[in-house]
Amino acid sequence: MNILGIDTSTAVSAACVLRGDGQAFGVEPPPAALERGPAHSRELMPAVAHCLEEAGLDYRDLDVVAVGAGPGAFTGLRIGVATARALARAHDAELRAVSSLAALALYVEEPVVLPLIDARRGELFAALYEDGRRTMEPFAAAPEDVAARVAATARDPLAVGDGSVRFREVLERAGIRVAAPGSPTHVVRGLSVCRLGSTASPGHPDAALPDYLRLPDAKPLPR
Repeated sequence: MNILGIDTSTAVSAACVLRGDGQAFGVEPPPAALERGPAHSRELMPAVAHCLEEAGLDYRDLDVVAVGAGPGAFTGLRIGVATARALARAHDAELRAVSSLAALALYVEEPVVLPLIDARRGELFAALYEDGRRTMEPFAAAPEDVAARVAATARDPLAVGDGSVRFREVLERAGIRVAAPGSPTHVVRGLSVCRLGSTASPGHPDAALPDYLRLPDAKPLPR
């Protein structure tokens, strides 16, 4: 089974092809790229094309398109999910949506992981994973509230992701360990999306939706 995995939940575009023989070919942005503005519309499809070329595959060889459906940046998620839907539909591949927080946690070799994605508005998207199993449902909250919820579990997780980078001081003051600056664990990996997608349930491309986890900033004007 040949799987394409993409994620656009943060400022960077991640892509990877996991070939049926187990070989992976990915474009994994450096953690420093999280500090710049997103450029998914310009970077995502060239990254996908590069992965396929490196894998020696064509779009028609894909069996599964897996996408990190969020939570994350609204515009980024729309681009990622729309791209995944279009690719799956055009090339008769299964579409499998996975959690971007789960993909972020999967790369970390720690028993307890706290993946954090910057939710803007001074908040974080968070969840808690222990031995690969989710033990706290995803939620959006201020970093102080995230720290309080984690403290109540009496666990000692390692925080990763662009959210942990932005709010490092707040989290560390609360006693939460944060991965070192520049650690690759702060970036959602396309390979992790592929691996989660390999066991996820397929869905119809038109049914795949971004997981925003909260209402968008923009609201319709009253009539």
